Order: sequence, then structure tokens, then C-alpha cells
Amino acid sequence: MLLRKLRKLALSATIFSPLAIGVLAPSAAQAGPQLKPTPSILRVAVHVGLETLDPITTTAYIDRTHGYLVYDTLLAMDKNFQPQPQMVGHWTVSPDQKTWIFVLRDGLKWSDGTNVEAADCVASLERWGKRDGTGQQLFEDIASLTAPDSKTIEIQLKAPDDTLLDALAKLSSNVPFMMPKRIAETSPYTSITDPTGSGPYMFVMKDWVPGEKAVYVKNPYYKPRSDTPSLAAGAKIAQADEIDLIHYADPKAAAKALIDGYVQYDESPPMSVLPMLEADQSIIVEPTSPPGAVGMLRFNAAIPPFDNPAIRLAVLEAINQTTYMEAAFGNDPRWWRTCYSIYPCGTTYATDSGNWIMKLTNPQAARYALENAGYKGMPVVVLDPVDIPVLAAFTNVTVKMLKDLGMKVEVENMTWDEMLKRRNNRGTENGWNIFDTWWIADDISSPQAIAYSGDPKTGWVGWPDDPKLEKDRVAFTAATTLADQQAKAAQVQADVLQDATVGILGQFFEPIAFSKSVTGLTTPVQFFWNLRP
Repeated sequence: MLLRKLRKLALSATIFSPLAIGVLAPSAAQAGPQLKPTPSILRVAVHVGLETLDPITTTAYIDRTHGYLVYDTLLAMDKNFQPQPQMVGHWTVSPDQKTWIFVLRDGLKWSDGTNVEAADCVASLERWGKRDGTGQQLFEDIASLTAPDSKTIEIQLKAPDDTLLDALAKLSSNVPFMMPKRIAETSPYTSITDPTGSGPYMFVMKDWVPGEKAVYVKNPYYKPRSDTPSLAAGAKIAQADEIDLIHYADPKAAAKALIDGYVQYDESPPMSVLPMLEADQSIIVEPTSPPGAVGMLRFNAAIPPFDNPAIRLAVLEAINQTTYMEAAFGNDPRWWRTCYSIYPCGTTYATDSGNWIMKLTNPQAARYALENAGYKGMPVVVLDPVDIPVLAAFTNVTVKMLKDLGMKVEVENMTWDEMLKRRNNRGTENGWNIFDTWWIADDISSPQAIAYSGDPKTGWVGWPDDPKLEKDRVAFTAATTLADQQAKAAQVQADVLQDATVGILGQFFEPIAFSKSVTGLTTPVQFFWNLRP
């Protein structure tokens, strides 16, 4: 449903070397010397290095990027946010809208050369459905999911659900990527280590330097669709022979690599390097398209002191979005705006419901509320991913804000990957209390977003326990008219703000920088298979 609603936006494995496989090499029977073409290599300076190979166990965008290179999906969103067949050749639905039959297209193979079968896809959907917010709600409506034969997937619904196609075509984290059954049967809470997929590229395990470099080569077993490419849908034509995702610890080094022509795309240059990039006539610097991304502060509701909703509410009263945005992006209006809704401004469900606390920005009132809530000086552990400039800037603001409120703050510096691991800790031993992050707007544009779950067992890290919120999220999925959906989404926002599970820090349009020679850019998600270096 999330991406279906975005159509209504107001703002309109074994890894082989290709040569070792042999399919790219000239036939020995060909006469005369053969000229080998120079391989094209696309090098991307990524905002963080790839540390794990599982795009289901984490919402980290680097894993989504990895996933789109090595995996494919049953359905995919086109540029108009319409779900289209991808691995599926065609589908049918019964007159009562409860039985859906999806038939895989011909020629699908995994990167190890074996055939893709429907049972693989069933196992993949089941694993995804345990970790993704949209997937969790979809599976509440599924009576059965089976593979009657090697090419057929049958979904029996308890009642008609017009979100089904949009869910299977979900564009961003977490994406329902298809994996071989033997891999998809891994616990959804344990990261996979086998990158066998059926996407346009294969992961080169021997060249992987976790956190620093990930290398991909064309998958010789991949059979593109014949449709015109359109966002995530249509033909996925691998434009480069090799794609290297490189993480530079120093943003200036990434910018220099782009200026020198070693990399062709920098996906997240901080404000500090924009002047040197904009001064180079061979480079384009521009903001990501609306609705962009949203900064978010996340509380750990499972342990003191933020297990007390009144203490969380006191912190929300002190948040100043302008302070956060200026700290990360300066005062240039190209890059950010304030937004007093949990759903990104300019999207279908953006609302003023219950947002008085977002607009308050009253530190004095917040200090008074904190005292009345019973805060007694317990230390607040703040996780600071210092290797991501935007988040480090957000964290600096959060730390100062908490200290100004009179809270005892302990800042723990770490890498983004270390934070991803640490934030999974629910207990008080080596625990945490708060961290800052961001989501692309598409990922939190609906009550279905995992960030707004009120279920402490299946929800996002932070684990708030709010049965009313969960009831209202379910009511949203049952709504059938836009007016009713918007009303239900407004109620979910009121719940989230009343329970103070997140703080919204502002909406921003992150800079990207790339060589003028690069073609094939997409938004709101950049698919690197489509870039021609």
C-alpha cells in the first residue's frame, strides 16, 4: 500500500569470474586474433561500507543496494509507482479477489546455474514477511502461501486485500528479494552468508573487504525482461561489466576520487566537500528528488529511562528541527525543510493530527515536563555513528539538547556497522537509550512502516509496546477509501506522537554528485545496474 499511495503524491553461492565461466570469452573455433574489449567499471563512493550480505535482517540502505544488484523480485515498481511483473510472467486473480496465482517467467536461474523454482520464492516471502512492516501486515491477511508446482505461486487471502501487489513490489527497505530456498530457510534473525541470487550481477566474495569495498560482476545466467526499463521494473540491463562500491572513511578522499575520475558517483557527499565538487565543471551536484529523506530520533522504550513515555514526551517537546537541519545541511534551502508530520510532507498521509508537540520546541517546558515525569539523573547512553557525517551532526544536536534538559548523557562513538549491531541489544547490559538515523521518505510514508510498529516482538529496534497503535495500524490496512485511509493514518500519527516512540528531525534532500558522463540515474532509489559509466 505504501507505494500505491505514493502515486497520489502532491509532488508530482559460488562466485565465478566472468572469464572463468567462459560465456564471455570468444570461441576457440574462431579464426584469427581476438581483440578483447576494455571492461567498463562503475565505481561508486558509498555512504557506508557493506558489512553484511543480508538485506532482510537489516534496514541499512547499503544492504538494499547490495540486494538490488544480486537479487530480483517477483514484482517491481515502475516510474509511476505501478507494480509490474518482474520474475513473474503473469498473474491471475479469482472473482472474489481472494485467490492469486503468480506464474514465474521462463529462463530464470540462480547465479550458480540452477533453476529458480516457486518453492524458493515461497520461502523467500515467508522470511521477508517476518521482518518487514509491510510484509508483517500482509501475512496477517494470508491464509496460505504455497507452490503447487515449480513455476506457480498461489496466495490464498482471508479477505480481499488491494495492498498485495504493492507489497510484493515494495521498492525500499525491506525489499522482498528472492533467494534460493536453502538460503531463505535461514532464520530471519540470522544474517545469511551465501549471496547466490538471480539478479543482474553476482557478488565477488574473494574481493570483498567488509566495510571498505564490494565488487560485483555481470551474472551470465541473468535473463532480462524485454520491457523498457522503468525505475525497478522492466529490463535490468547491466550497463557496466563490473561495479565497485567503495567506502572512503574521509569524505574529502571520496570527493577527490570523483574529481580525479576514479569514481563516477558519490552517493552522499557532506556539505563540507560541496564547494570543491561544485567548482569542477565535469561534475554535477544536485539534491535528491522530493520527498527526499527524513531524520529520526529513536528511543529505546524497553529499558529506563525511556521506558517511561512521559520522559520520552519531554524530549519531544525540546526538539528543534531547524537546529538539526542546519547542523547537517547549513542554511541553504535547497537541502532541507521542517516537516511536522511523521509522514513526509508532500505525501498522501502527511497530517497535522496530534502534531502540537512537534511544533512546541520549548526547552523550558521540556525541562519542567522531564522533572514531573520523574527523571532522577539516570545516565542516557547515546549511540553516535561517527563515520556518517549527517548522523554525527544530528547526534551532536541530540547530545546538547539532552544535556540542556538536565539529563546525564554518555556518548558512545562507533561506526555505523557497530551501531547496527549494538542497537539490536534489548537488555540493560551494554544497552543503549537513544540514536539518530534517517529513512528515505518512501519507507515511512505509510502506517505500515516498521518504524511505526507498536509490537515489541516483531517491531523495529526500540521495541515500544502499544496495542492501541497496532490496532489502529490494522484498521488502516482495512480502509478502502482514500478519505478513510487518511483518517486512519492520522490516528496512527496521533498514537505515535502520544506514545513518543520517535522524534522527527526534519525533511531533507541529500546531495548526490556524479560525473557528467554518467547516464541512467533514477530516483528515489538509485539502481546502479542502470548507470552507464
